Parts: sequence; C-alpha cells; structure tokens
Amino acid sequence: MKTELVRIGNSRGIRIPKPLIEQCGFGDEVDLRIENECLIISPERVAREGWEEKFRAAGPVEDELLLGTVSANQFDRKEWRW
Repeated sequence: MKTELVRIGNSRGIRIPKPLIEQCGFGDEVDLRIENECLIISPERVAREGWEEKFRAAGPVEDELLLGTVSANQFDRKEWRW
C-alpha cells in the first residue's frame, strides 16, 4: 500500500488507515525501529510482558547454587582476594 508523507511542522508523518491499525493491534503508542533500511512500526510492548507466565510454565525452581559444584582453580586458590 502506498501513502503520502504529510507535513507536520518541520517533520513528516504518515496516516495509517484504521483497518491496518486494528489488524496490527496498535494502541496510542507504537515502537519504531530501522532494520535493513526499512522502517518497522510495531505495537508498543510492555517491558517483561509475559515473563511471569513463562517462568511458571518452566516448572518448579530448585534453589541450589551451581557454583558450589565447581572446584576451585589456581586463580581461586592463590590470586583471588576480597
């Protein structure tokens, strides 16, 4: 679909038809980025959206320290100082 750039002060903008806004799920704000010389407009995403569900789906958490299973090396024994 082609559309014209319209003047908005010293800037330019585009008008996005309502059906495209609805199809893309745009709210009042969008994210803009450039990839391979293309402007990508995507719905605004909340930081860490969906993380809680993903953690729950991953299963129960075993609270063990993984570093306790690693044996000390020469740096740990001789050179490391707090």
